[in-house]
Formats: sequence, structure tokens, C-alpha cells
Amino acid sequence: MNYSPILANFNISELNAMQQAAMEAIPANNDVVVVSPTGSGKTLGFLLPIIQLLNLEHAGVQVIILVPSRELAIQIEQVFKTMGTGFKINCCYGGHSVRIEENNFQHPPAVLVGTPGRIVHHLTTEALSLSTTSTLILDEFDKCLEFGFKDEMEFIIKACKKLNKRILTSATALKEIPKFVGLTNSVTLDFTIKQPQTAPSLVVKQLRVEGDDKLEALLLLIGKIGNKSTIVFCNHREAVTRIAEQLRFNKVGHGFYHGGLEQIDREKTLIKLRNGSINLLITTDLAARGLDIPEIEAVIHYQLPATEDVMIHRNGRTARMNASGTAYFLLDADDYLPKYLISTPETEKLPSKFIAPKPTEWKTLYIGAGKKDKINKMDIVGMLCQKGQLQKDELGKIEVLDNSAYVAVKANKIAGMLHLIRDEKIKNRKIKMEISS
Repeated sequence: MNYSPILANFNISELNAMQQAAMEAIPANNDVVVVSPTGSGKTLGFLLPIIQLLNLEHAGVQVIILVPSRELAIQIEQVFKTMGTGFKINCCYGGHSVRIEENNFQHPPAVLVGTPGRIVHHLTTEALSLSTTSTLILDEFDKCLEFGFKDEMEFIIKACKKLNKRILTSATALKEIPKFVGLTNSVTLDFTIKQPQTAPSLVVKQLRVEGDDKLEALLLLIGKIGNKSTIVFCNHREAVTRIAEQLRFNKVGHGFYHGGLEQIDREKTLIKLRNGSINLLITTDLAARGLDIPEIEAVIHYQLPATEDVMIHRNGRTARMNASGTAYFLLDADDYLPKYLISTPETEKLPSKFIAPKPTEWKTLYIGAGKKDKINKMDIVGMLCQKGQLQKDELGKIEVLDNSAYVAVKANKIAGMLHLIRDEKIKNRKIKMEISS
């Protein structure tokens, strides 16, 4: 099979070593365990070879992909659709419309991706059958176990009566694989062996807080970093909230992200980060892995990572592939650098005065209709360029969800554009459009 057109959709000319190994191992007659760092392209690594396992003439779900988070489910669905294979994929997760998911099962997808809890719901209500499923993928398997999905995964695996292939992926080495997974004749592709703790292009720095105001020190560091894309990691939601409140007070554009937020708010935050409407994200370790967050230039450990694995996942958000990045450890008087650091980080000096980063050049337009309303990207581009009088370079990334869409628009153009389209319709419907809050 010629994969060049698919790779072209991602602006990739060739696969990396891990992806090439997966391409050889997955179609063979064995189960496969892929262990590779965050950001190494595992999603494409397992999606490409499973195309060979799919048959257009087979009805029913052929591949089931279980993931620990809603965001990862959405990401995999988007990657598969971008591949343009001709096979149907659907996504199931808590917070998504149950009715939409049940309607999708009227014509079952070849590939189904979802969180264990929602998949179990559909199995118990008999809206979903996995009687035809031959391939099981457990993505971020260690995190699924960490999140307590063991019973749900076991239930789902038992419902797959015709399984003949199991694929497990993880960003860190798996200490033990439970028997319920049913691995037989498995091959392990471990691309973390003898890997350094930090990528060669990752610079690690430390900052010792003078006085007792760690939050003030964080603000000074954010001001020094400027408008580079940055993630601040905290151990607790309360710290995320406290930092976000201080950033709002100082009129610093940002987004915040943790498990206590509604799903749509988490999605909007990630969309804005991806399209450049915000460059600064304050988050718990929920965003340390498994999310589609590209080109982060700096990581700040506001609260120290609990384990070496957590540090590796956090740092893995920057200095990806051929890019460079910086990880900062912000230390209280009582804090000590983690013992598992290979070398002592260089010391960074803070400025004496806070200077707020410049605002981003993009804002996000919210459109109150999406895929379920037959709205696509071309409809949106056509209206905003023709009626809103925008040039192509004044439009950025467009993401169309089930019931809404989000568009990056140049900040200095969005107000005038909204005025021009205030009475316009899409697909003969008056649709709510506004700057996303």
C-alpha cells in the first residue's frame, strides 16, 4: 500500500524509527506493545498499520481503541479522519451526546475510539455490539489502569468475541500487563531504553524564589518568557485556579485546564492553545500527556513533579522532534531539586519588574453549528472571506465539532468581520457567532 498521500496530509515525508517498527510488527501474526515517549507519534504509528487489517466489505466495528481521556479520543478521531482512508470512525466519551453516539451505531464504524466507561454503557444498553471486533488497541494503557479503568477494560475485552490482535501503547515502560488483556506471542517495541532524561535540545533551568511569594516569582518568569508558548504545571487544581485569578488581575491572556472543568470548557481551552489565541496554559498533570498540544517552547514546574515519570511527561511537552525548549523548576525556600535529575540545572535570574507578555495576534470565533448541522470548513471559509471580507492569511486554524465550530481570526479584524456578518446565514440558517469567551 502507498502511504505517501496519507503522510502528505500531515506534511510528513517519512516515518520515524518507532513508526517504521510498528508498521512491520502490527500487521504480523502477533500482539504488539509499543513503548515510546510522549510526542513521538504513537497515534499515527498504530493507525497507519491497522489500515491493512480493515476490510470495506465487513459490517460492524472491526477495531476498538480504548483511551483514558476524552481529549485523547477526540485527537485520535481527528488524526484518523485526516488520513482520508475511506473507513468510518466514531468517538464515544463522557460529556458527549449519548443520542448522537447511538445514532452513529445504526451504521457501525469500522473503527471505534472511546473511553472505557462510555463504551461499557453502550454495551450494557445493547446499543453497541463488538461481536465482529478483531483488533483491540489500548492507548496510554498505563494511564487507563492509573485512572481505575481495569474493570471496564476487562468487561469490554470479554465482549470482543473474535479478537485476534491486541496492541498496547504507553509512554513509559509497563511493569506488568494484567492477565485479562490476554496477550499472546507478544512483541515489545521499546523506544525508551537508554534514552536520556531530557532531549538534547531541552535546556533545564532552576529559579530559587527570594522571599515567600512563589506566585509573584512565577509572574516575573512569565513576563520574562514573554509570548512564547508556555505550560505551567501544578499538582493541584487549587493552584491552577489561584494562578489563573492572578493572571486575570494582571490582564495576562491564558487558559487553564484540569479535570474539574466541563468537557466543552476543556475543549475550548485546547482549541485556543492550538490556534494561537492563547500562548499560556496553567494546568494539572492531566495535560502532561495524551493531548494534541503542538510546539510548546517552555515548561514551568510551579509545583515539583511527584515522580520521575511525571517529570519526563511534563518535559516531553517541549523540545519535541527537532524543536528546542526550556524546562524551569521554580523552587521555594523549602524545595529541593528532584534527586533523579542527572545534572544540576543552570540558574535563571528573574527581572525586578513584571512586564506583561504582548497579546497574541489571534482571537477565536465561536460558531453555534457543526458537523451535525452539515457545516464544514469550506462553508466557514467561504462566508468569512466573502461576507466578512477577510483575506486568507487573516484566517487561522478551523476546528469543526459536532454542534459547534471554532475559527482563529486575526485579532485586529475579528470585530469588523463580526459586524459585517451579523445578519448572514450558513446553510440558510441564522447561526450564533461571537468571540469565544
